[in-house]
Amino acid sequence: MSNQAGAGINATTGSGQAVSFKDCNADICPYEKSFYPYRIDLVPNAVFLTMFSLSLVGFLATFAFTRRGGIFTIPMALGLVSEIIGYAGRIMSWENQWSENGFLIQICCLTIAPAFLAAGIYLCIRRIVSAFGPDNSRIPPQYYTRIFIPCDIVSLILQAAGGGIASNAFHTGKSTDNGDHIMIAGLIFQVVTLLVFIILSADFLINTVRRRRALGSTAALDQDPALVAIRGSWMFKCFLVALALSTICIFWRSVFRVAELSRGWSGPLMARQDLFVGFEGVLITVAVWVLNIFHPSLCFGELMDRKLAASEDCNAQKGVDYTRFECAFD
Repeated sequence: MSNQAGAGINATTGSGQAVSFKDCNADICPYEKSFYPYRIDLVPNAVFLTMFSLSLVGFLATFAFTRRGGIFTIPMALGLVSEIIGYAGRIMSWENQWSENGFLIQICCLTIAPAFLAAGIYLCIRRIVSAFGPDNSRIPPQYYTRIFIPCDIVSLILQAAGGGIASNAFHTGKSTDNGDHIMIAGLIFQVVTLLVFIILSADFLINTVRRRRALGSTAALDQDPALVAIRGSWMFKCFLVALALSTICIFWRSVFRVAELSRGWSGPLMARQDLFVGFEGVLITVAVWVLNIFHPSLCFGELMDRKLAASEDCNAQKGVDYTRFECAFD
């Protein structure tokens, strides 16, 4: 984080006079000497605040209307609330770029928000695997949530802990390096987790296509009539594309965030407001809105909360027909 405020270092006015950082304002200090090395543009931040607010309303309204997909709605809502608070912090900073509160709010909330959104995506892949047939996946459907949700939680904890440590150090005028490093470690872990998820998802797609060509749809895919109807619907097909696009957007945003923070709070990427708007704002806006439009509850219909086939282990535990049911989300 910017150490000049935490350490009480003076800024220099346009006339060359030294002024305490906390006493700076736009009239006497250049914006480059504030928490941000540029003048914050209000318009894109207000637009993103509005877009994320509308997206949150959309997810909550869809759940209220369908009464399905609650376990998906929770992480998406938490991620969007974090985005909303984060952009509210940036608008606070626009009013006063030397204000500590707005800076800390936006840096912490916008850093951790995509981790919640990634959790929502991880919950979807299990149901997709079940819809096509578990035999097409190298791992049982339930393991997608058992593996990736804990990894996402670890990433979230590291990012939150790093932000908290850095914030505390900032308040006491100490170096924020330790907190920064922990936060970056959490972001790197998130990138690795997303990359492994993308690889496994691509592998599942390739296996499904390969087995379908070799064995035919009847043998390669689950032939439950309800699942056959879902797979044939254009909404479901669009949902698959939307989920893939959302995953890629969050992945590249996380890669950018690692690159941005790797050179510290005074690195060259931190001075690029255009890149921040593109990678942090536009990519995450696309990631959530495609899932608003092609919401899994709308695309799966009544099957969203139906217990579909997932594993023989689950079947043995429940004592039910393996071809029609699965254990609930772990």
